[in-house]
Amino acid sequence: MLVTEMKLPKFPIDAPYNEGQRAWLSGFFAGMHSHLIQSAGAVTETESRIITILYGSQTGGAESVAQDAGAVAKTYGLKPVVKSMDEVDASLLTTLDYLLIVTSTYGEGEMPDNAQLLWDSVSADAMPRLEGLSYSVLALGDTSYDLFCQAGIDWDNRLAALGATRLYDRVDCDVDFEEPAAAWISAVVPQLADGHGAVSVETEPKANDKPEYHRKNPFPAQLVANRLLTDASSSKETRHYEVSIAGSGLSYEAGDALCVIPANCPELVATLLATLGSEGHEEVFVNGEWVSFETALRAHFEIKTPSKDLLEDIATRSGNQELNGLLTSGNKDALSDYLWGRDTLDLLVQNPGCDFAATEFVSLLKPLQHRAYSISSSGKQHPDTVHLTVASVRYDAHNRGHKGVCSTFLADLVVSDTPVPCFFTPNKVFRVPEDNTLPMIMVGPGTGIAPFRAFLQERAFRKATGKNWLFFGDRNAATDYIYRDELEAYQASGLLTQLDLAFSRDQEAKIYVQDRMLEQGAELFQWLEQGGYFFVCGDAYRMAKDVDQALHTIIATHGQLSEQQAIDYVNQLKKDKRYVRDVY
Repeated sequence: MLVTEMKLPKFPIDAPYNEGQRAWLSGFFAGMHSHLIQSAGAVTETESRIITILYGSQTGGAESVAQDAGAVAKTYGLKPVVKSMDEVDASLLTTLDYLLIVTSTYGEGEMPDNAQLLWDSVSADAMPRLEGLSYSVLALGDTSYDLFCQAGIDWDNRLAALGATRLYDRVDCDVDFEEPAAAWISAVVPQLADGHGAVSVETEPKANDKPEYHRKNPFPAQLVANRLLTDASSSKETRHYEVSIAGSGLSYEAGDALCVIPANCPELVATLLATLGSEGHEEVFVNGEWVSFETALRAHFEIKTPSKDLLEDIATRSGNQELNGLLTSGNKDALSDYLWGRDTLDLLVQNPGCDFAATEFVSLLKPLQHRAYSISSSGKQHPDTVHLTVASVRYDAHNRGHKGVCSTFLADLVVSDTPVPCFFTPNKVFRVPEDNTLPMIMVGPGTGIAPFRAFLQERAFRKATGKNWLFFGDRNAATDYIYRDELEAYQASGLLTQLDLAFSRDQEAKIYVQDRMLEQGAELFQWLEQGGYFFVCGDAYRMAKDVDQALHTIIATHGQLSEQQAIDYVNQLKKDKRYVRDVY
């Protein structure tokens, strides 16, 4: 699972700050302590001031920032109320004086799943004016997407259009969002407290018994299993990995993601250096230290997907009329089509004469980012290992072979003594139902099966009596039926109550998981009526949308409901967190 937002470690105790930032934070909290007595009389008004903090989060990053903002607000005598956007109605906003919005952007400029219903209400023409509201927005995003931080931009613009007062300008964060998020918190919270000093010292840093691992300090795990799941004759390559976290003090829940920080392919690095006319020995300054150009490209920067800055620079230097035209036309679909299958090396080869010094080149690159994968094991059954189900990305384009960065890092480059830097991203919503008696419906074609393998292991460990139903499929049963033995064993034992398979290319007319859902619509609706949970994992752009449409059709047909009543039914499932998606 690739995602565009990362888990922010708890502010400020174990946040990944450098020495200077830690010194600043130590002084910050020391100041809180020294101002305790002298500020106590000045914050009587702020002690009763309620600050609502709403977050829209797909994978947990925005939620973490919101919780951090709430923790800091408490030190100022404020009363923060931190909630997911799907826990409130739009009418609440009309009653508020102060509001902080923290939201990620999902997909191509879309709202996170837990924000969509509230946004639909707030963006409607019938939404009342909000003249009495003061607010600020923190937006999390990824500049590799055209609609960078669009969800946060939309919230900021809409609240302003409704007459709310912008307390502090919106901050847009790229994937490295820790520092700007912390700066936003430290700037906006004192304004909410009218500048009064902090009055609580409960959040002063305390020693941790266990080491904390996060994106800035990943755990150097060991890969202990790497096996091919698909048949050798398959048109796909899907692998099963097991990563040891023994001795780390880390733990995880079914539904969480493991974030892996890869290294770039050495062959690609060598070819890129040769194309740039460099031997890779030049020194460049990266993350506070001098490293060789070769090391920088290998371990620190994204060299597969070109950044917007690099793309624009190549277009300008080369004078490529087609590329310049696409960049200035505003036609994002046409530019996307042009870039499809092209990487940084392709662009340099196809636009000769673009000479870059090492320092100049790395300044145009984005930092190398982790890749997040849905975990395919239960932490209760496998406390010392994490299982992953990953499709290796390999394709030919523009007269050369291309490979996915992280999928082939795991498949080809990691050997027994190669560390796999990793950390966890919890997903508190995508969880096995706490009530072990409730039905569970899982839709996960291809590698989307990963979390549901974990869910089944979790149900088995709990000895849960609730029914379990899996919709799985891929291209061909003979070559792509991954985990077949396990699924059939679960079915034989009775743990997997129902298994519906959809192998699209085994017959002339393609069959997908949504088709199997429609075939079993009456029973599926009954499971929902019995309190069943409905989970989806996999492709966001086609599969998840088709599954959602099928779900609405099933509810309308078998519940004998109108189209609007079916929409309301699905929306209630979402509010109850019984319809949850992990899509990418």
